[in-house]
Amino acid sequence: MNSAFIGTDLKKQLDKANISKLVIVGLTTDHCVSTTTRMAGNFGYNTYLVLDATATFNRKGLDGQNFPAELIHETALASLNGEFATVVTTDFIKQIFRL
Repeated sequence: MNSAFIGTDLKKQLDKANISKLVIVGLTTDHCVSTTTRMAGNFGYNTYLVLDATATFNRKGLDGQNFPAELIHETALASLNGEFATVVTTDFIKQIFRL
């Protein structure tokens, strides 16, 4: 699936444990990470998306144009930031969670 919430009982487990903050990392920023982040935001979780702990791959446009992974990554993060999540760095996460 393209979301950690689809086909799992993740939401039920999080709610049962009274977890309200989520930190999202992984692959790929424009697919699974994006879908999981959007769902987390829609479910009302305080969601942090870690920009330097996520990544994606180059994509081919409909006309065959190559879009570099960095561009895809940055635009996916921009689409999620402030609406579904707060995009942060690993250093920020270390500070707020005292890791």
